[in-house]
Amino acid sequence: MHSEPLLLYLILLPFMGSIFAALLPTNARNAEAWLAGFVTITTLFIVAYLHPWVADGGVARYAIEWLPELGLNFTLRIDGFAWMFSILITGIGFLVVLYARYYMSPKDPVPRFFSFLLAFMGAMQGMVISGNLICLAIFWELTSIFSFLLIGYWHHNAAARDSARMALIITGTGGLCLFAGLIIIGHIVGSYELDDVLVAGDKIRQHDLYTLALLLILMGALTKSAQFPFHFWLPNAMSAPTPVSAYLHSATMVKAGVFLLARFWPVMSGTDEWFFIVGLAGMSTLLLGAFFAIFQQDLKGLLAYSTISHLGLITTLLSLGSPLAAVAAIFHMINHATFKASLFMAAGIIDHEAGTRDMRKLSGLFSFLPITATLAMVASAAMAGVPLLNGFLSKEMFFSETLEQHRASLLDGVAPYAATIASAFAVTYSIRFIHTVFFGAKPANLPRKPHEPPRWMRLPIEFLVLVCLIVGIIPGLTIGPYLHTAVVSVLGERTPEYSLAVWHGINTPLIMSVVALTSGILFYLALRKYLAQGLDGPPVIRSFKGKRIFEQILVTISWRWARWIETHFGTQRLQPQLRLVVFIAFAAGFWPFYTANYHFNLPVFADIDPIFALVWCIGIACALGAAYQAKYHRLAALILMSGAGLVTCITFIWFSAPDLALTQLLVEIVTTILILLGLRWLPKRREIVFKDTLTDHIRRYRDFFLAAACGGGMAMIAYITMTSPLPSSISSYFLEHAYPKGGGTNVVNVILVDFRGFDTFGEITVLGIVALSIFALLRRFRPAPDSIEIPEQQRIQNAYDKAHADREDGETVRDYLKVASVIMQWMFPCIILLAAYLFLRGHDLPGGGFAAGITMATGFLLLYIAGGTRWMEDRLHMLPMRWIAFGLLLAVLTGMGSWLIGFPFLTSYFQYMEVPFIGKIPIATALLFDLGVFALVVGATALILIALAHQSIRSHRSRTTETTKREENT
Repeated sequence: MHSEPLLLYLILLPFMGSIFAALLPTNARNAEAWLAGFVTITTLFIVAYLHPWVADGGVARYAIEWLPELGLNFTLRIDGFAWMFSILITGIGFLVVLYARYYMSPKDPVPRFFSFLLAFMGAMQGMVISGNLICLAIFWELTSIFSFLLIGYWHHNAAARDSARMALIITGTGGLCLFAGLIIIGHIVGSYELDDVLVAGDKIRQHDLYTLALLLILMGALTKSAQFPFHFWLPNAMSAPTPVSAYLHSATMVKAGVFLLARFWPVMSGTDEWFFIVGLAGMSTLLLGAFFAIFQQDLKGLLAYSTISHLGLITTLLSLGSPLAAVAAIFHMINHATFKASLFMAAGIIDHEAGTRDMRKLSGLFSFLPITATLAMVASAAMAGVPLLNGFLSKEMFFSETLEQHRASLLDGVAPYAATIASAFAVTYSIRFIHTVFFGAKPANLPRKPHEPPRWMRLPIEFLVLVCLIVGIIPGLTIGPYLHTAVVSVLGERTPEYSLAVWHGINTPLIMSVVALTSGILFYLALRKYLAQGLDGPPVIRSFKGKRIFEQILVTISWRWARWIETHFGTQRLQPQLRLVVFIAFAAGFWPFYTANYHFNLPVFADIDPIFALVWCIGIACALGAAYQAKYHRLAALILMSGAGLVTCITFIWFSAPDLALTQLLVEIVTTILILLGLRWLPKRREIVFKDTLTDHIRRYRDFFLAAACGGGMAMIAYITMTSPLPSSISSYFLEHAYPKGGGTNVVNVILVDFRGFDTFGEITVLGIVALSIFALLRRFRPAPDSIEIPEQQRIQNAYDKAHADREDGETVRDYLKVASVIMQWMFPCIILLAAYLFLRGHDLPGGGFAAGITMATGFLLLYIAGGTRWMEDRLHMLPMRWIAFGLLLAVLTGMGSWLIGFPFLTSYFQYMEVPFIGKIPIATALLFDLGVFALVVGATALILIALAHQSIRSHRSRTTETTKREENT
């Protein structure tokens, strides 16, 4: 096995190109096409360069350690099968880019198109060459997300938005099932590495969880490849631009499902479950897709249903469990990519030049588009399986395999008949495509007068059609070696003898081909008059609409079920909602605690210091007082709650944890101020008069016992956790290794930025998401009409500010806070200095990036309070989102930097550096990670602050008649 770092560039280049394309101006049409073309052709050359490493069963691999203790590594692996798909992804991707340069209108947001296309290419490449199951699942979901963006590219079109949503829901749901199935496979094998999984076929098939894992994986594969009963999303995805359709249908999106089936074929096939589930889905899709394609009136709709049918053919072949059937399936994947991409591009040219795809309006285009028509006819013949074209060869292999009896079952017995009927349907819709569009009377009343497209727009079709011809005539010399490379990588020692000869003599598969060709022609002649009526198919097709069923399911879930749940469990009052949430949390915590048989040892009070006990009594009293005052006086409750927080700080100091005490104190300060800013915009408290009834007493006692149970349960869990004996001392390990391995004497900070750096990275990511969510919720918020009004002294100050807005010095310091405002402004430089001090000392002494970030945020809080929102933002532009982005990016880059020296993600490196006049100082990469934490904390806190502060410059919501009546009744 060869280690090849070039594999990383197969993913990095498309994603980097996507970022650059998004930054280009909207009118840089040629620059975007050149950029996308350069990225795709470079990636194609890299894939071609890797062929010697994968020939004859070789594998090239490149691994980057991520979380090796959990078996999660970023592993890239390319063998012959993955290499073949990479060639299709990059090769057809380059042709699509060239085609899209002439297809897309200059009025379209072309940078966004090429950005999404390149990102989608990177996700597909990552999925194909993933060597780790978790990486495969991540890239799988990325393909769903980017295909959603591509399908909904013309988002001003409602049909495009609906189609994109449908595709995302179906493929995303399948992706979640796939993720669960891959986790089960990893559990069975004991490893998530694909190399280990591919050699554990017997272990997987004999495990009790095999059926469950199979169902979950097939859910992902069948939804992605639009197999019955999930086939309906693909025809509705035709709202995407034609270059997107050509790419998704030929080499990427819909091929991902059959790629996965072929990838896991050696380890999961050969069982009755595999045969019946995969075979039934494939055969149903093969027949239904071909039949529905005949009656489509939209060119792209016809091609979409034909794609569904051909994917069903591949799925049927993979279900048989025969090595020769697997060879035919892999061969047809290649053939289908070539003729289907060329057909979609031809349909796009017709739409681009004639202004419509409606087959009821198209006819006689051969005289206007002779070259395009000829190319489309050859590609259609390949799709129909006409001899001397590549589609004929894989169809012959399909016929041959259906004749073999792989299982003594009805499904196996009807396979040859289903194959012949589906092939006859394929001939019918191929003839209809050719005859209806290119022959007959000249078209009338077309939106545009058709003519041949630009030379370079037609070049991709010419190349693909040439491939169809060459492979169909001399397959052994052209596709043979590369097909063998792909087959060997999948089947290994089970690779059978097979022949790609064009002529095998007069045999049963040839007779089946003749029957299919003849029947297809006769069937078209019989339906010609019916099809000419322009109907959307027979009643069975018009009534069987998958989209309608899907929307009905959505309505049932989102309207009926959700409304029922809202009616029975929902309420506009916060207290019942909190009661339900708290009860569920209590039940979820109580059950495992109860079944684990924990022993509760009574505490020993002899060693407790009476002063410390007194401090805790004060904290408990503050907490109880806060809970009681929350009902009557919010400010008093907040002050008492802060008292409980201060007692927690004292506790940390008492137990020699100054770092935690410092962080707790800073968080108490900032959160208290932010809550104060938010309390102002809540509606006024109204005294609720309770009637002294039995119901009121029951409700009060119920809430009291629920709160006491939850609080007591949390206290009990904490107590048992702290008093239970541990097999080994965790603290001693960190105390011994903090300096030798982390380069710092502040053990808490070393844990956060080194030993548990991955956890910290996840926490700051969540913090950034929370800040963005709060900002998104408040950016359109308007104060309620019954919220606390602006205080009188502030209203006077605001009037004074407006009257003196033209002062030369620009100063409008608040008169009612004149002394405090000046002190707050003077404190800002001191706070910045303190934040820098805490940040720089954090690796060896109490401090760190989080504490420094909170300190810096406190300075901004004081400035906002001192000068007000407008005064502050006129003088200091915070741009908190950039702080958040910079912090996350710096944390990621710091973690990735450890890969350069061969260590896992976020491994810290430290060294001493000689500084003139100062001497040796410790330098650690954890400092950069801590800087990312600092920037994100500052940005997140400032974003929340800005969201709250902007409420002071917004008007209250107008009172509605209903609100006024409700208040009068109250």
